[in-house]
Amino acid sequence: MIGPVYAILDPSAPRPVLDQALAAARGGAWAVQLRDKIAPDAELVPLARTLAAALRPWGVRLIVNDRLEVALAAGADGLHLGQGDGDPRRARARLGAGRILGLSVEAVEQCAAIPVGIDYVGAGPVRPTATKPDHAPPVGFDGLAAIAARCPVPVVAIGGLGPGDAAALKRAGAAGMAVVSAVVRAEDPEAATRALVEEWRRA
Repeated sequence: MIGPVYAILDPSAPRPVLDQALAAARGGAWAVQLRDKIAPDAELVPLARTLAAALRPWGVRLIVNDRLEVALAAGADGLHLGQGDGDPRRARARLGAGRILGLSVEAVEQCAAIPVGIDYVGAGPVRPTATKPDHAPPVGFDGLAAIAARCPVPVVAIGGLGPGDAAALKRAGAAGMAVVSAVVRAEDPEAATRALVEEWRRA
């Protein structure tokens, strides 16, 4: 299920989110996340529906960040929850068995509380990142390795990652990497995604 590159869309980036999503899909991302902390649900539902329809022919999953109601209303492929974004057990019950559910893990101690029904964890931030100013303290590659060793599900590393990181992430036990700026703010997002996928395969 988990692939090398998980692209997170950035509504503040110069390109429209639909263009970001399609570029990541063409480049080989396995999933695209719609993350918008500001827009109301009523605005995000039609956008998520458009994204899901555009990504489907590529076999790329659309995962909605935080907003369970948006994910359900839009028929998205999954939901990602932060540590304070709601009850994962309730989210799993409402999503059903066919959709993906991810959970953020910011410290190794949180691994003990991962409930049944979580499909992957987003571990980090590995490094500081400007795309999420309120992030938890960076865990570094050693912290990532400790989380990966304790987690019962695949780990997707996140936080300040980009070209040149694949080998270290693999050594730490990550199943893939989630990226924002390294893809959506790249000069050529499709080529940037493809290069990250290829780097992961070679690492």
